[in-house]
Formats: sequence, C-alpha cells, structure tokens
Amino acid sequence: MSRMGEDDGWSSCIERARSARRLEIAVVAVCALVSLAGCRRAPRSDGPVYHDQPPSLTTKTYHFAVHPLHNPQKLIEAYQPLIDHLNRHLSGARMELEASRDYQAFEAKLRARVPEFVLPNPWQTLLALKAGYGVMAMAGDAEDFTGLFITRKDSGIKVPGDLKGKAVSYPSPTALAACVMPQFFLHTHGIDVNRDVVNLYVGSQESSIMNAYLGKSAVAATWRPPWRLFQQDHPQEASQLTVVWETPSLVNNAVMARGDVPVAVRDRVRVILLELPQDPAGRAILAGMQIARFHPADDDTYTPVREYVARFEREVRPVEPP
Repeated sequence: MSRMGEDDGWSSCIERARSARRLEIAVVAVCALVSLAGCRRAPRSDGPVYHDQPPSLTTKTYHFAVHPLHNPQKLIEAYQPLIDHLNRHLSGARMELEASRDYQAFEAKLRARVPEFVLPNPWQTLLALKAGYGVMAMAGDAEDFTGLFITRKDSGIKVPGDLKGKAVSYPSPTALAACVMPQFFLHTHGIDVNRDVVNLYVGSQESSIMNAYLGKSAVAATWRPPWRLFQQDHPQEASQLTVVWETPSLVNNAVMARGDVPVAVRDRVRVILLELPQDPAGRAILAGMQIARFHPADDDTYTPVREYVARFEREVRPVEPP
C-alpha cells in the first residue's frame, strides 16, 4: 500500500472513533436527564398525606331541643324551618332539631345537660337554670301564655262547678300553661283538683284536645298556640269545640343555651331569632310555630314564674308528682 493510502485509512478510523465517542457522550447525557427527571417526580404513596399546616376545623353541630308543644312529627313540621333558617345564617356551626316523646323525656335531657340549646316551658326553664343553662330569649308574647279550657259545644259545661266528678285532660302535670295554670284557675274557683275532678295526663297538647272532642274528658286544658294549630289542622273537629275559660297570662317559653356554648355562637343565634320578623321568610317561620316573635330575655325574666310555682305548690300540689 502506498503512504497516502495508509494515511487515508488511519484518518477514517480516527473519525469513526470520534463519532462513536460523541454518540456515547450523548447517550450518557440523555440518561442523566431522564434519571434527574425521575428523581424530581414525587413518589406515589397510598398512606396518609402530611402537611405543614393543620387541617381546618370541622363545623360544630349543636342540638336544639324543643319541649313537647306537639307530638314529635308535628313539632318537626313546625320547628324544622327555624332550624333550616339558623343553619343558613350560622358560620362554623349547624343546628339539629331534637324532639322528645313526652315532657318527662325532655326534662330528663335538661337535667342531664344533653342538648346545647333548648326551648322549655317556663317551669322547665327553672329546671334548666339549675342545670347550668342561661336564658337568651323569650319565644312569643307574654300575653299569649294563657291556659285554655276546651269543651264540646254540646257538653253542657258552663261554670267550673260543673266539672265536679268529671274528667279533665292535660298534656302533662308539668305543662305550665296547659296544666299548672288551669289547675290553679280551678283552685281559685272552688275546685279541689286533687279530689273533685279526675285528672288525665295524656302526653301531648293535641291528645288533650282530642280527649275532649271524643268525650273522654269533660274539658281539655291547653294553651293558645296548640289550639290555633288544632283549628288549622282539624277544622271539622275544632268546629264542634269551644273555649269556655281562660287563665291570666304569665311569662312565655324561654330559649336557652348551655353554659359551655361559645358566646359568639350563642349571641349569633340570639340575633337571628330576634330578627325573624324583619323579612317575609322569617315571618313565615314564626307563623308556622304559631308565635309572633322572639323577645330579648334573661334569667331574671323568669323570676315571676318561680314565685307563681311556689304559690301553686303551697296551695295545690307539687308540680312534679312524688
């Protein structure tokens, strides 16, 4: 081979080696980039995920228990719109309505401090105060809190003396407007309610009225909101009944919060209740509950109730049967 031929062969070999070296470097670079991208990808994990900041607090649920103004189904129909309204206007808190099968079950909840918010009758308000609840509003006008005596139009009952030897129906012995006040009325009109009449405690306002309609009692004791609701729901039966007597009025039902409810939550609920008459939706809610409005109130508002109950128990009977 000539000298020139040898030089050309060596040059060709050198060029091929250089090309292979460049290709090797390129491949290594690509692999490095792929490896680096793989390192930056977050590893997959099926376990718990941890963050630098704590998660936001969950909404607190509070229970709003209403004393047995009606049977549980009717009470839910009347008061669930209020609970829905509260939930639309509360932040960080929500309400659940709680009904009770009878007065005794509701009063047991008060003593055990189970619900955070309660709507008791005025006598039950005294129980709740002892258990550590505080008054935040009054539900309805005081003038509306009067006991009524309902009888059939054909019963022949005209004066309290006509009840001697006959039955009187009540929701419960602890129902203030629908039992305690009517019994005190009879007491002041010469009737010994422990001896002269048969006392039937039938569990609810509607049951008390129905006992009079069916003739199982000569008169039914109730109070204005349940009677208005009965007339609305049972117009045919109500047309055969009439109010024969009415007691003087007293302080109306309370709205109360348990002592450990945050002040901000309690105050916000109070404001929402007091503002209900200011718009059509709020007025519709009040109408469904058969009350005109909520009023500002505190523990001292119920001092007259304590005095009234003390006199009743001295002259008639213990509010709670022994």
